[in-house]
Amino acid sequence: MADQLLIHDDIKLYTTSDKFYFEPTINPTEIMVIDRTTGEASVKDINAVKIPIPANAYRPVCGFLGSIKLVSGLYLVVAKYRILMGKLNGHDIFQLAGADIIPYARSTTHLTNKQIEDNSTYEKMVRAALETPGIYFSYGHDLTHSLQRLHSVGPDFHKMSLANRADSRFLWNGHLLRDYSHEQFSRFALPLIEGFVSINSLVVNSRQITWSLVSRRCVDRAGTRFFMRGVDAQGNVANYVETEQILEVGSEKSSYVQTRGSIPLFWSQYPDIKYKPAVTLAHEDHVAAYTKHLRDQQQRYGNQVLVNLIDQHGKEEALERGYRAAVAAAALPGVRYEPFDFHAECRGMRYYRLNVLIDRIAHEQTEFGYFLCRGGTVLLRQSGVFRTNCVDCLDRTNVVQSLLARLQLNAALTLLAVARPDEQHPHLDTLFNTVWADHADMISIQYSGTGALKTDFTRTGKRTHLGLMRDGVNSLTRYYKNNFSDGFRQDSIDLFLGKYVIRDGEGSAVPCPLRRDRDWKYITFPSVLLVAVSMFCASATLPSRYTSEVLLYLMFWGAAVGATLSFIFRHGKEFVDWPRLDAGGLAAARALPPPHSL
Repeated sequence: MADQLLIHDDIKLYTTSDKFYFEPTINPTEIMVIDRTTGEASVKDINAVKIPIPANAYRPVCGFLGSIKLVSGLYLVVAKYRILMGKLNGHDIFQLAGADIIPYARSTTHLTNKQIEDNSTYEKMVRAALETPGIYFSYGHDLTHSLQRLHSVGPDFHKMSLANRADSRFLWNGHLLRDYSHEQFSRFALPLIEGFVSINSLVVNSRQITWSLVSRRCVDRAGTRFFMRGVDAQGNVANYVETEQILEVGSEKSSYVQTRGSIPLFWSQYPDIKYKPAVTLAHEDHVAAYTKHLRDQQQRYGNQVLVNLIDQHGKEEALERGYRAAVAAAALPGVRYEPFDFHAECRGMRYYRLNVLIDRIAHEQTEFGYFLCRGGTVLLRQSGVFRTNCVDCLDRTNVVQSLLARLQLNAALTLLAVARPDEQHPHLDTLFNTVWADHADMISIQYSGTGALKTDFTRTGKRTHLGLMRDGVNSLTRYYKNNFSDGFRQDSIDLFLGKYVIRDGEGSAVPCPLRRDRDWKYITFPSVLLVAVSMFCASATLPSRYTSEVLLYLMFWGAAVGATLSFIFRHGKEFVDWPRLDAGGLAAARALPPPHSL
């Protein structure tokens, strides 16, 4: 079903001392004017507005993304560059390739030096959020809704603006557009999603098909790998992603939806310098939060199969037992729990063992079906989804989701008479594997800071030693980022999504959370460690011969290295880059003593 209200794409942005003017480039009939002093915005007939600067004194932009408040005041957020991904449902889909933030205030003379410094840090956070790979938009297609949802609403829904009718769970710039919900801004407010989009046109058995993959990250409980885990009291889970596979063959379109999300219990795994921090289950009402989450999922998607891929022994065992207990206690009709110990079953690169899981859920794969329409006529509807998770909902999860998606794609190609069952198409197979591996990398970068693990299996259908080496590099990179740079990244997400809102007078009348002094240990012990390692290496390599004095030096500096490392690991939380805005209430967690391992 075609969306009727199109958003202005190419826009001329005129900036004067007191106003911003947004004039559409193609057949302009209206113009948006924003007052830089009051922040008031309005859309007027183009003939009623005279722009007081030369006609060529504009900057070209490709979308109005909203505004955000920082210390110095409001900032305009605009899309500058885009990359065409392809056509979906008849509309061009773009990836955001560059954005800009422009202050309403003409100077910072009203700020103190400290406030100017704070404002600069906030600017960097907004830019970091906008520079995250995997932000997409369309001027005509609603990327926040699946095809099935778009065909389940009335005609009035399609007359609404894309921003107003967007699914708020996936509207990534919803906070930026909060003041532009009025109907007059319908053709200017450009909604964004964060996630992954791949659109591919190819020929299979002389039939032209378009195969697409769209993933949407949820704004609720969004964040980074260790700082966002589990569920909140409203039933929102960390790293929740809806993934839709779309097949278009002429006027026929099929859609298949899967979801992933953190285990819906109150649990945490805060970074503490250790490679694998301890998992902690909170003493809260897990069943109530689990029930809220699953009822919401059932209302939106239908029946649920909860595919849990975490280890059933060792450090992940308590999570598996807690999840199983919550499912049993809630006893929700239409929900089935399917545990599969991925690491135990596939140990030694025996990934063929995944067929055991696929066989166990084959009945629901057929029962749930998928969405299919011809023109505006709905022929089939998907009646349930697989909700898959591991600990991070990244690596193991993506492997299993790609297997389920491949089964559905084969079924749809057969039903639409494009291919016969079990027919081989090497080009399609390679494309499918590559796209799902790219998808894994993108979602993983957004959550953990690095590409996914186990993508060699997704790309080639088997585990390789080169893939294991690549996983090792990614794991070490994840370790560094999760401990030493994710605090800033979490703050960037919280600020952009409006989880933290800057208050009037912040930094003068109101304390600024950015000004948090580090404990003396944060500088002292890493410095001592650096000196000790340097002296140990010098004592080991510089002397021409080893005397008793040299050996004593080696023992002393070696002991200094060991003692310093021991102290750092014992007080690991104090050396972690924690979020400063504390939008998720992490300050209390930072002050807690180290948890006992589960």
